[in-house]
Amino acid sequence: MVITVASGKGGTGKTLVATSLAVSLPGPRQAQLLDCDVEEPNAHIFLGPRMDDVQPVYVPTPTVDEARCTLCRKCADVCAYHAIAVIVDKVLVFSELCHGCGACSYFCPEKAISEVGREIGVVETGLAGTIAFVQGRLKIGEPMATPIIRAVKGKMDRSKTVIIDASPGTSCPVVEAVEGSDFCLLVTEPTPFGLSDLTIAVEMVRKLGVPHGVIINRDGSGDEGVERFCASENIPILLRIPFERRIAELYSRGITLAEGLRGWRSAFRHLAEDIESIVPKASLGVDKGRAS
Repeated sequence: MVITVASGKGGTGKTLVATSLAVSLPGPRQAQLLDCDVEEPNAHIFLGPRMDDVQPVYVPTPTVDEARCTLCRKCADVCAYHAIAVIVDKVLVFSELCHGCGACSYFCPEKAISEVGREIGVVETGLAGTIAFVQGRLKIGEPMATPIIRAVKGKMDRSKTVIIDASPGTSCPVVEAVEGSDFCLLVTEPTPFGLSDLTIAVEMVRKLGVPHGVIINRDGSGDEGVERFCASENIPILLRIPFERRIAELYSRGITLAEGLRGWRSAFRHLAEDIESIVPKASLGVDKGRAS
């Protein structure tokens, strides 16, 4: 089963939930954690994995053979991301804007454009106790996280329970992380901001067709807006994490909730069982593909 932990906003406790769920699953090597928050991965702080492999991630970037180029502007016309500009006597390539779609090289009538790999980050793999661990790191200044996330998910081992820690929000990196999951846990907080972003996150997972449920973190600190919304939309609230100083202290020390407080390991095991009861058995382990 593949479970993605996401949220509509940052700071709700996604990593706290993802890492606690990973360490709570019984049996040797039962869990694999994929940290797909590639712009600021931090699950390693809680799990302390021993990394044993690092692989670079490349995106194809155009290079122009000026001897063959006739400055016809076809490449600039077909580029949806304005990564190519043709001036008086030269073709300019803005590699940071390029999405690697290949349209420029495909439509070039002179075949003057070829593609070379440009490194935008790395994928690191290792072991945290019995937990198989994979994380991506996007290079500072690079704008595109989705190729890194795609590479991280390429390391997925569906013979295990896969837990994906997604980035905050509902933008392209989150869609890339959530898509193809068997279930999505939406972590929120009982505040107007939490509710506002939760409604957007729910709309996203529904469009992706992914079953989902809610975890309320800092329960008791706000109002009942999230509970009323979940009740009206028939969304199960699967776990409540109370608003307690000792939980915040554990988090600040890099200790998972399941390891730091008695009873929470069992709570997260029950959470996994509840998810299994919701997800149709026929859909488990099925490769649901990826949106373009």
